[in-house]
Amino acid sequence: MNKRFTQAVFTAFCLVMSYAVSAQTNLVNPILTGFYPDPSVVQVGTDYYLVNSTFSYFPGIPVFHSKDLKNWKQIGNVIDRPSQMDFMGEKLTRGLFAPAISYHNGTFYVTCTDIDHDGNFVATAKNPAGPWSNPVRVPQVRGIDPSLFFDEDNKAYIIYNSDAPDRKPLYSGHRTIRIYEIDPITLKVIGEEKQLVNGGVDLSKKPVWIEAPHIMKRFGWYYLYAAEGGTSVNHTEVVFRSKSVWGPYVAYENNPILTQKGLPEDRKDPVTSAGHAQFVDGPDGKTYAIFLAVRPYEGDYYNTGRETFIAPVTWKDEWPIINPDTKEIQYRYTTAFSEVKQKGALPQAGNFGYTLTFEKSLDPALLFMRTIDSSSFSLSKKNGLTMKLKPETIMETGNPSFIGKRQQHLYCTAETEVDFSASSEKEKAGLTIFQDENHFYLISKSMDQNKPVIQLYKSSPEGKAMELLSQMPLPGAAAPVKLRIVAEGATYSFYFSNGTTWQLLKDKLDAKFLSTKEAGGFIGCLFGMYATSSGEKTTNSASFKYLKYSGNDPMFEKISK
Repeated sequence: MNKRFTQAVFTAFCLVMSYAVSAQTNLVNPILTGFYPDPSVVQVGTDYYLVNSTFSYFPGIPVFHSKDLKNWKQIGNVIDRPSQMDFMGEKLTRGLFAPAISYHNGTFYVTCTDIDHDGNFVATAKNPAGPWSNPVRVPQVRGIDPSLFFDEDNKAYIIYNSDAPDRKPLYSGHRTIRIYEIDPITLKVIGEEKQLVNGGVDLSKKPVWIEAPHIMKRFGWYYLYAAEGGTSVNHTEVVFRSKSVWGPYVAYENNPILTQKGLPEDRKDPVTSAGHAQFVDGPDGKTYAIFLAVRPYEGDYYNTGRETFIAPVTWKDEWPIINPDTKEIQYRYTTAFSEVKQKGALPQAGNFGYTLTFEKSLDPALLFMRTIDSSSFSLSKKNGLTMKLKPETIMETGNPSFIGKRQQHLYCTAETEVDFSASSEKEKAGLTIFQDENHFYLISKSMDQNKPVIQLYKSSPEGKAMELLSQMPLPGAAAPVKLRIVAEGATYSFYFSNGTTWQLLKDKLDAKFLSTKEAGGFIGCLFGMYATSSGEKTTNSASFKYLKYSGNDPMFEKISK
């Protein structure tokens, strides 16, 4: 063989192999760390868009964009105007449950449930970054977790969790999956409702909480897949299929196709409560599942809420199987496609840190309680974020002066600098680690006997007055103060500084008090900048210079090596 030809072939082979190696991407779980539950994803060309539940936080339903299923950038929120919807008077774990995003003929659709007021609705947009339309109610769809399916003949269907047949449950948690045809233009249902699944995979075993249904079509089959077992440690994902969108649907004999129940409880760095999945084709043409799961630091204790995970899917005998090689969800999966980083995106996976400043705009990931009151805060290069002290407190169901970011790691640090002088003992401004109205800690600057102090409070689980845990005098009433909260799995520690050194206020307080297991509900912890006059009217304000965050979870250190 000609040497020159042989060398050319060898060079070409090396180039191909070099590209193949460079095209590998490590997907790190969770792909969205922290309180990002109930994910739904849609592919449009080479772009991916993902949404999550936000319950009674505002703005509602974040919209993320990615090119590679790994790097996600928040580009907007579906509910970002008080005129669309607010959640005043509602507990923070109520509000918006389980959105689903879809796309058809140039329009993006998000279906969702406002659990206490508007029920099921659809919002639409031509651009997923917004603006999104006002919600259009679909009152005939009674239940939760609606999603849309567009068939090849352009007909559209809405699928959802609903009551037991005739509203007569055979046992607690007995639910059904139902379907309507829906007009994608008018968003009105067509014809009659039909029941597709009664109870779950096997009614005789009394399956509970069949929910979060989606339909996809492949191999000539309609696949109906849904969560079953409830969104805690018994969470699973199950699948059915039919030759007609209207059924009958037959359950896969090897269900569930995803769960973490039954694994050893003492396994290292466990992932639990996996379910609520949606399938999507990756840049490599292979199928992936995006779903929720949690990372407890002990037993079933976690403060980071339900997070967004990813795992590969294989097809066997025309049935989908999530995470086929091992039951245990992995923290890293290697794929054969190139990584595409998002310009200007905050990091979302693995260990990371960043500092938010407040010169021109607020990051779209920051959250208010129930609505946004634009008159209560301002932004400037000199002062950062200035928040008026409002009479409302975070123990109530109104709109206090609170702006928070998610706790995204089990081990992390949040820090801010607050410029504030209290004019009464009821005025406080500081940093809270917040689970819900009855479960939080607050480190704040205030006044006691006309002297400035740093105080640490713990909420009352009964909704009564906060408990003062610690207090220290603070020289220099007018000087800015730095505040720091350090999370270490099962504990939080609290620090302050009015100079160059940090002083410990209280060490290793119980973090389980702020866990979902203790508090109940469906949300995760936030670090919140907060200013209140505790029921009194005032003209006072507090300025927050920055919000600095750094996460350092041990499991991410292991997988990066």
